[in-house]
Amino acid sequence: MNLTIFDVIVVGGGHAGVEAAHAAAKLGSKTALISLSLDKISLMPCNPSIGGVGKGHIVYEISALGGLMPKLCSKTYLQARMLNTSKGPAVQGLRLQIDKNAYSRLSKELLLQQPNLTLIAGKVTDLIINSNAITGLILADGTNLSAKSVILTTGTFLNGLMHVGHVNYPGGRREEDSVTTLSGVLRKAGLELGRLKTGTPPRILRTSIDFSQLEQQDVHELDYLYEFYPQTVTCALPCYIAHTNATTHQTILDNAEKSPIYTGGIQGKPPRYCPSIEDKIKRFAHKESHHVFIEPEDATYEEVYPSGLSTAMPLEVQEKFIRSMQGFENAIITKAGYAVEYDYVEPSQLKHTLETKKISGLFLAGQINGTTGYEEAAGQGIIAGINASQKAQNKPEFILSREESYIGVMIDDLVTLGVNEPYRMFTSRAERRIL
Repeated sequence: MNLTIFDVIVVGGGHAGVEAAHAAAKLGSKTALISLSLDKISLMPCNPSIGGVGKGHIVYEISALGGLMPKLCSKTYLQARMLNTSKGPAVQGLRLQIDKNAYSRLSKELLLQQPNLTLIAGKVTDLIINSNAITGLILADGTNLSAKSVILTTGTFLNGLMHVGHVNYPGGRREEDSVTTLSGVLRKAGLELGRLKTGTPPRILRTSIDFSQLEQQDVHELDYLYEFYPQTVTCALPCYIAHTNATTHQTILDNAEKSPIYTGGIQGKPPRYCPSIEDKIKRFAHKESHHVFIEPEDATYEEVYPSGLSTAMPLEVQEKFIRSMQGFENAIITKAGYAVEYDYVEPSQLKHTLETKKISGLFLAGQINGTTGYEEAAGQGIIAGINASQKAQNKPEFILSREESYIGVMIDDLVTLGVNEPYRMFTSRAERRIL
């Protein structure tokens, strides 16, 4: 059993973990980033896009703070659109369609080049806590790592449970393990945990879709993206709009007993603002149709992502309701949609630095705090990374207030109000958004 000493250790290689590790290392702290798979760093397991109204505002702030996400976006986007252009600038939002594979590869490449940063493939099984202060952690292979600050960015992996129909199995994402021991460690340390749920739609073979039956989205001519300098914005691949119909909805209703979302097989609270298609059919029974945005997942354009069709139905039902849509009569599903429920830590137990109140030096960022979305995770990650580094170096804490930033609004909402559903950023949450 060996011992390796770091200033900051980040657990989890998603969007929160990447920003946290990058920030801490840039500030001069000897930093480690631990991920189950180094080839899945910055993976986009759901929508292959960055930004939108409110969420895009966060990415601009990450850019101002020197974070990675805006740089990665500029190098890997496939299409750019500015949303809400008919409204004022305070509520407009840049949204980029991303080549998810290129984004992940570039993220790993830049992290490997970052001084003071070590990437470690492994699973964390225990935390070392002495006198209510974190001093390190233990990996599944028995390795002990010592640190002055630890940041947990566990995403959907904390006791993650996958659902497809009434079949469920441990997992944090498609074909990845669940982290089953840390929840007990956190509870033993005195933290209150809850349960949330999210999901993703099936992926569809592009060549099996009749795009002539779909509406192509307009491309916007823009002079800049998330970084603060002009650039020529191009469009590599188009996006399309499809529609559900009465047959789609009836197919889902006829098979309601096969969905754990309908039958109560999932205990976690779902995201209100990104509902499954089962939720939509039930909540908006008066609507005859719902938009489905057909988006490329990467530059090879072999698979498409049908945004708006998140589901936990069995595969045969997914095939049936998708083939009921115009243009999808011969659609071939390459990967089934699924739901995943997971543990989170009630965020009212955090300081505005994202350090836990009960355990000195332990910071949390991303979905472990009850949020949803890559952008919300990255915004928390950069703040946690800065403050974990500052604590390790005995320097002053860094806090963004809600009066000056959307990240500040989000963190203030989390630590003062807590969550009872997955939190998503909207401009309407910022009472000073006009400024």
